[in-house]
Amino acid sequence: MPAFAANLTMNYVEHDFLDRFAAAAADGFRGVEFLFPYAFAAADLRSRLRDHDLAMVLFNAPPGDWENGERGLAALPGRQDAFRRSIDTGLAYAAMLGNRRLHVMAGLCPDPDAWGRYRDVYIDNIAFAARQARDAGITIVLEAINTRDMPGYFLTRQEDAAAVCADVGAENVRILFDLYHAQIMQGDVATRLRALMPVIGHVQVAGVPDRHEPDDGELACPYLFGLLDALGYDGWVGCEYHPRATMRAGLEWIAPWRGRVAGVP
Repeated sequence: MPAFAANLTMNYVEHDFLDRFAAAAADGFRGVEFLFPYAFAAADLRSRLRDHDLAMVLFNAPPGDWENGERGLAALPGRQDAFRRSIDTGLAYAAMLGNRRLHVMAGLCPDPDAWGRYRDVYIDNIAFAARQARDAGITIVLEAINTRDMPGYFLTRQEDAAAVCADVGAENVRILFDLYHAQIMQGDVATRLRALMPVIGHVQVAGVPDRHEPDDGELACPYLFGLLDALGYDGWVGCEYHPRATMRAGLEWIAPWRGRVAGVP
């Protein structure tokens, strides 16, 4: 049975970041995720997790120069050295925070004709990351992201993410299956969940098309949550959405699954 984790980058933005841990715990969440921890000392984040009895579920490896438009390094030719340093940094934070899933962003591919060359670099880099992460018991997860929110992103289809997992051939490389991105790019989400469940290592959710609470829009999220149960998924579901108002005001959607904010898969 999956458990829900608050996403502290998008949720509880009415609070300063370090105060969002307490807010999530007060609403019953036992797991949290976020994009990047690197603006804060790992020891400070670890203290917040311990103080509020929260599991660190997921964060991203450093993505390159985010402020100037980079969205990951893993597929970028010529950036292999920077990528390896980013993995070292991500794994060091993961060790401090007890995190077992590290999302590695692929980056932007501005030339569709160069996709194959980028893919070769991507395979090599993900294999390196998997080797570095293996001894620490950490899983590398790969997310297909929609091109409406992130134009030019290299990895956009769930099956392409699964193919990379197969080509790398490491047990600790899996898919981060985001229901929101999957619906926007491809649809047929339930069929893809059934087909890809053996390689899914994490799930995220948001309503489509507006990326608010998953209680409205074109995705039948209650059905999909039930399907995750039926398929035996026992990991976390990250609440990677922008609340319409405050996070607490919008939490009525989770009432039927209230016990699942407290599970620790």
